Amino acid sequence: MKKEIVICLGSSCFSRGNKQTVQIIKTYLKEHNLEEKVYFHGSHCFGNCENGPMLRVDEKIYQSVTPENIVYLLENIFEKE
Repeated sequence: MKKEIVICLGSSCFSRGNKQTVQIIKTYLKEHNLEEKVYFHGSHCFGNCENGPMLRVDEKIYQSVTPENIVYLLENIFEKE
């Protein structure tokens, strides 16, 4: 079963770093041969802008995701696999 990663592309999250985070995630998935195992896509506002930028992995929501902490977050998620 594919893991689902959904990144918020609402204007607040997008302007606070998710624009760069999208590219970092794409690169990470490619470099770790995870593209076939992950359904990665964007979504509109998660409705929790003050705690953004937001990212959802399966049913778990991560807050304050930044280009600086996304690789650490992905490593923790995929180490458990």
